[in-house]
Amino acid sequence: MQLQGIHHISAITGDAQRNLDFYTRVLGLRLVAKTVNQDDPSVYHLFYADEEGHAGSEMTFFEYPHAIPGRPGAGMVHRIVWRVGSSEALDFWAERLDLLEVPVTREAGAGSVRFSDPEGLDHELVVNTTGDAPLAAEHPEIPQAHALQGFEGVRAYAHDPAQSGALLERILGAEKTGEATWTLRGDARGGWIAYDPAPEERGRQSGGSVHHVAWGTNVAEHPRWQERFEEAGLPTSGIIDRTYFKSIYFREPSGVLFEIADDAPGFTIDSPVEELGRKIILPPQLEDRREQLEARLTPLADPRAGWAAKA
Repeated sequence: MQLQGIHHISAITGDAQRNLDFYTRVLGLRLVAKTVNQDDPSVYHLFYADEEGHAGSEMTFFEYPHAIPGRPGAGMVHRIVWRVGSSEALDFWAERLDLLEVPVTREAGAGSVRFSDPEGLDHELVVNTTGDAPLAAEHPEIPQAHALQGFEGVRAYAHDPAQSGALLERILGAEKTGEATWTLRGDARGGWIAYDPAPEERGRQSGGSVHHVAWGTNVAEHPRWQERFEEAGLPTSGIIDRTYFKSIYFREPSGVLFEIADDAPGFTIDSPVEELGRKIILPPQLEDRREQLEARLTPLADPRAGWAAKA
């Protein structure tokens, strides 16, 4: 069994409208799902991704209105690394973000562009050298050649990354590809996690912080991963049916919350591809509470609604 790199990354926002604007208008991702946190249906779970909502491109957010700013610390992902297609794409993003008044860091020779979202979540863009298929969304201001192409990896804080590395190698089948970097690669895609020395100040999971990182598998192998975890004595959530995919959660030794997520059926079980993100979708067990739940959620317009008029 091999994990297919990063399936999705979930974070927290205190402002769904501002979050939606940044990840769709500024970064050019597509809102592919407006749903709720199935463990706390009173709050949104927003999914941004490529044009068809593929695993490997899904950046998701739980909205807790007015959440105080978070702070990454030991056992937390502190940076999300995305792929772009070329050095020219890096030039494009450095210029675009600067024009949109998003502060950018681009050190000479570093081969990357760094910036943060409005709540301080750190992002980095690097050139895709893997050969993995690009996972891009459409946007009227962003040429396809320069669009984000899905996840490259994540950086987390840890006091002793070797402990995490042992689990990554022995149980998850990762390969050590750097001093404190481990890569998980399957037939279709790959991705990595790198560990940096943790700050002394304790982290705080709140607005602008990552909640968990999910690694991808397929439907056939998903139950086998749970069997492997049980044989290894690793405590997990067990298999949880999220309607759009199934999940297994556990914490690796440094404290980062991991998820193993499969690749089906996806969001098109509720809507055709062209309608993704237009309406609030709910899993069957919550459908009878739709009116009550929608009344508590921030009204969010379809960010693509005005595209035709602008064309």
